[in-house]
Amino acid sequence: MTVTIGRRELLVALGGAAAAWSLAARAQHGKVYRIGFLANDPAIPMQPAGQAFLDGLREGGFIEGGNVIIERRFAEARPDRYAKLVAELIQLNVDVLVTSAEEATLAAKRATTKIPIVMMNVSDPVGQGIVASLAHPGGNITGVIQDDSPEISAKRMQFLKDAIPRAAKVSVLTDSDVPYRQVEWQELALAARSLNVMLRRFVVRQALELERAFASMESERPDVLLLTPTSFNFVHRRPIIEFAAKSRLPTMAPFREYPEAGALMSYGNVRVDRFRRAAIYVTKILKGTKPTDLPVEQPTKYELVINLKTARSLDLEIPRDLLLVADEVIE
Repeated sequence: MTVTIGRRELLVALGGAAAAWSLAARAQHGKVYRIGFLANDPAIPMQPAGQAFLDGLREGGFIEGGNVIIERRFAEARPDRYAKLVAELIQLNVDVLVTSAEEATLAAKRATTKIPIVMMNVSDPVGQGIVASLAHPGGNITGVIQDDSPEISAKRMQFLKDAIPRAAKVSVLTDSDVPYRQVEWQELALAARSLNVMLRRFVVRQALELERAFASMESERPDVLLLTPTSFNFVHRRPIIEFAAKSRLPTMAPFREYPEAGALMSYGNVRVDRFRRAAIYVTKILKGTKPTDLPVEQPTKYELVINLKTARSLDLEIPRDLLLVADEVIE
């Protein structure tokens, strides 16, 4: 006998099953934990990185909507908002704060010394005074860092030069003159001299400055564009890539999300892995481990991604040797 279930009945059944599953998950752990998630890009929950974070929580036995609630706040490329956003999360009595990028982490550090903080997408946390050391972070902060050393930025330029040997003028899009960026710039300058290229730095912190940078690049006609691993660049990667395509400007970027969106190349550690590993740190803390007992984790895998479709649109022939060492070639 065939039984027909109406749409309303089906929704009720599914809702009941979800509720039962949620109650079972909560009963299993005896408490519903609250995670404060402070980042820059509001699109993270829809990205592979956002899913990787949920996967990491699940590995540790925590399910959003079951035994854990995630309170998300995003600055949307406005660093001045972080202080207010972290204050909102603290008022919600979160059990742990997850911060993505330096500005978010520094805002959380200033706001609390009691709530555990798991940072990610941060470079040089020791030099920035966020932790005492990687092995023994001290205080209430640990996490999985970006570890995008100045040497890695120099290597990006080397790959870009390998792809386009004729390149002589390089525009560099960055976001600040903080000490870490100054060290990065010095390393890039050394690499530029050895590669016989000239650098031009554009410091961009807001959309209006980005338009001015584009106008300057159009008049100066650089050969290539190098993007540093900043929150601003990542959030605005699509207009940056659109400008580069319109200006026929080959672009090297820090993460695979850029060539996936149309940039020529990227070289850096795997962003999705950092989100998953950060979530695993969260689960350890929720189970009772103190942040000070968790050494700051550094990435171990770096990948070179080349968008061959973009190369063809720019009439570029990427050397075969470079294609062979690439971790992924996007056709």
